[in-house]
Amino acid sequence: MKTPRPTYSLMDEMMASSSEPIRKDLRVHQLTCMWQGLAAIETSPAPTNDHWRVCSDAVNLMESLVEMNVIEDRSGLLLDAVTALAMAGKRATAGKGLRLDAPGIRAVRAVLEDYAAVVEAVPARTIIRCHRRTEKRIREILAGRGRATDVEVINL
Repeated sequence: MKTPRPTYSLMDEMMASSSEPIRKDLRVHQLTCMWQGLAAIETSPAPTNDHWRVCSDAVNLMESLVEMNVIEDRSGLLLDAVTALAMAGKRATAGKGLRLDAPGIRAVRAVLEDYAAVVEAVPARTIIRCHRRTEKRIREILAGRGRATDVEVINL
């Protein structure tokens, strides 16, 4: 599998505002994709891997923000959301459909709500650093260099 191009470069990070949130059009686009992904997983007859991926991306970004000590897990459901998405991915790879159970939906929804609030308030430079850190961590996990505490990554 070809390694995807990183979302942001080091130069993007360095040039980003250290006091203002990321541009509104970028926030709106990301949050719209995230909410559409969750809605599809909840209600679409055939949610796609991309629906799962945008939700997983947002949850992974929240995990990085917590690890970076930028925020706290306000909902207390971050690990539950990570686990729920991993289980949904496993079900999908087993041919059982890409779905979350009810507790998984609640956990993912709570974390996505927290992420939506964070991306509106945290400086752009921090959000871009978080993206870069998260993408690096996912690449390391997929290359077999994960941490003992990592949840198994599903590559859909």
